[in-house]
Amino acid sequence: MRDVAVPGEHGGWSLTLEPTILGLIVAPSAAGFALAGGALLGFLARTPLRIVLVDRFRDRQLERTRLAAQLVVVELVILAVLAGIAVVTAEHAWWPPLVPAAVLIAIELWYDVRSRSRWLTPELAGTIGISAIAAAIALAGGADPRVAYGLWLVMAARAAAAVFFVRLQLRRAKGQPHRHPVNIAAQGVASLAVILGAATDLVPIAGAVSVVALCIIHAILARLPPPRAAVLGAQQVVLGLTVVLITGLSAIAP
Repeated sequence: MRDVAVPGEHGGWSLTLEPTILGLIVAPSAAGFALAGGALLGFLARTPLRIVLVDRFRDRQLERTRLAAQLVVVELVILAVLAGIAVVTAEHAWWPPLVPAAVLIAIELWYDVRSRSRWLTPELAGTIGISAIAAAIALAGGADPRVAYGLWLVMAARAAAAVFFVRLQLRRAKGQPHRHPVNIAAQGVASLAVILGAATDLVPIAGAVSVVALCIIHAILARLPPPRAAVLGAQQVVLGLTVVLITGLSAIAP
């Protein structure tokens, strides 16, 4: 049951919770909490769903396949209930940002079926896709659409920067081939994205500064000896929550 129900991607917990917390800071609502619960449940459901899809793709039926299928059904039913609560209680339409996000999640699942979850493309697609929940929660709570989509931009930039940095650090720790220029380029693109967002009043200036600072920290840490995986994960939790708090508080500041 543990292997079927509990996600193995420890970093995924943080990258799922961060945008939900940000959305709730900016525009808390009953619909927002329902969407937050749905995002967390969706993250949990991906593990058994991936098992079912992989086993079906390989034309095999195991005991874990049956157990995973039953768990997926239960989780999808609860997810549907949460979505219904969000539809009934939301002040505004919250689904538009989830349309492109669903495409990104579908791309991630396509790689999951082929047991290629650790490739760069599905990791980026999944993290950027789940970041859209920040915008959906903010919209459900009545936030201005520009503010809501700005939250998505901040979370997407933070997530993309983290994916490249963590992949580099894990490769360095294992003595595998790695490329520092790729990480530097990724941090630069993430920084440029939030700077442009701030220049167009889409992203709070403090939020943009926090992401740029995060990217600079990534670039510096990438030149130091790589830490253990647990320490690396703890670093990302602290850095991610810092970005969330700064961005959220600056977005609601008068």
